[in-house]
Amino acid sequence: MSKSISEDWLALILGLFIFVITLGYLWGVDLLGWAVATTVWTSLGSALKTCSNTYAGLPGFISLVFTYLFLLAIMSIGAVLLKLNVKRFMLSFTAIFVISYGCWILGCWANIAATPNQLKTLGINWSLNLTSESGYIIALLVGLVIGNFFPRASRAIEDAIRPELYIKTAIVILGGYLGVTAVEQLSLATSVMFRGFCAIIEAYLIYWAVVYFVARKYFKFSREWSVPLASGISICGVSAAIATGSAIKARPVVPIMVSSLVVIFAVVELLLLPFLAQRFLAGEPMVAGAWMGLAVKTDGAAVASGAITESLILTKIATEQGITYQPGWIMATTTTVKVFIDIFIAVWAFVLAWIWSAKIENRRGDKVNLGQIWVRFPKFILGYLATFVIVILIAVIAPHLVKYTKSAMSEANVFRGIFFVMTFFTIGVSSNFKRLWAEGIGKLALVYVICLFGFIIWIGVFISWLFFHGVKPPLAG
Repeated sequence: MSKSISEDWLALILGLFIFVITLGYLWGVDLLGWAVATTVWTSLGSALKTCSNTYAGLPGFISLVFTYLFLLAIMSIGAVLLKLNVKRFMLSFTAIFVISYGCWILGCWANIAATPNQLKTLGINWSLNLTSESGYIIALLVGLVIGNFFPRASRAIEDAIRPELYIKTAIVILGGYLGVTAVEQLSLATSVMFRGFCAIIEAYLIYWAVVYFVARKYFKFSREWSVPLASGISICGVSAAIATGSAIKARPVVPIMVSSLVVIFAVVELLLLPFLAQRFLAGEPMVAGAWMGLAVKTDGAAVASGAITESLILTKIATEQGITYQPGWIMATTTTVKVFIDIFIAVWAFVLAWIWSAKIENRRGDKVNLGQIWVRFPKFILGYLATFVIVILIAVIAPHLVKYTKSAMSEANVFRGIFFVMTFFTIGVSSNFKRLWAEGIGKLALVYVICLFGFIIWIGVFISWLFFHGVKPPLAG
């Protein structure tokens, strides 16, 4: 019997397949524009639409059905490659998609998701200010309820409960989206780019080392737990925890537990840090923007924090000092710093794969070889790097195609979001409270609180000040 493919390789294949299809946009062929997009909504009837204007006449619900059928088809092919029971997988995947996307739609309800700068536009008076990423939290909570209180339902969908496959596929797609973001930031002042790069290198080397030390020294966590935890708190949360957990061959439960904490704490930061920035950093708006990028650990929450911070600070400065800055620069600084942090994931995964092969699990007298590193290195990271580099090369070789590449990656990013929300739903379903407590999730959360609020946030302020102090956005007009 032929050997089944690993989830690592399958994620790389699936992510690259979606990425390549979207590139048809560069030749005027919109192959995935019919995919469903869910925006922040006040009326449920307006929640769904196609992600491209090319298919604007297609009803939102039909777009959702087409998206489901497309994902069912490619994931079922994946099930064949994994040697699974395809019929059971298809039924399980259908249930997971329906529940997960329902959570995503609910998370986009304006009174849950709208940020302060969106209230007037949406015509509402209040919101929980959680951004559309609240859909991840809702999916996680629903999954936890099913996994802990409805065991029969949990077992019925277990064939498609594969959070690592979903998140790894999403990370491959994320590379292309970050590539477009990086290309767009090339229009920023060179000094902002350089300062952002230096800031994340310095911050990350401090963050990771200290979190790892605290987890090992004071909480007695093993290396298997300390590495994903340090990466999740220090870099880009979910993506970093999964990538570095794979690099050291940690059990799947480890980065998954860290990921659930990352999303929850990112929402806490989103609700708190922009208002602290307005209160204490209004005179240094670019410092405030960089701080959001260094402190908030998921992409969506970080960019949303940058947008809220920009809105709050620009309004305060205009009202109190009569100074009007050009909009976009504070949020762009947040995005620039976040992009560099995301890029660093691949570098750190390689470093850890080498360390574990050469130092941690190498027998005395043995020499590490490339084969050992290759076995440890998470293959889906190659897809992440490939999509990122391809987008950058397109921009360098054919600058006139950048706007089309941006549209293409926006379509790919729709699928990245769907894979993300399915990740968190399946994390919840596969997480048993008793087992989580026995594995130490309470201690994990305590390490997270101590490190995040004890020094990461404040070191982030210092480093942001160090590199962006005195840098101001250009004046409007």
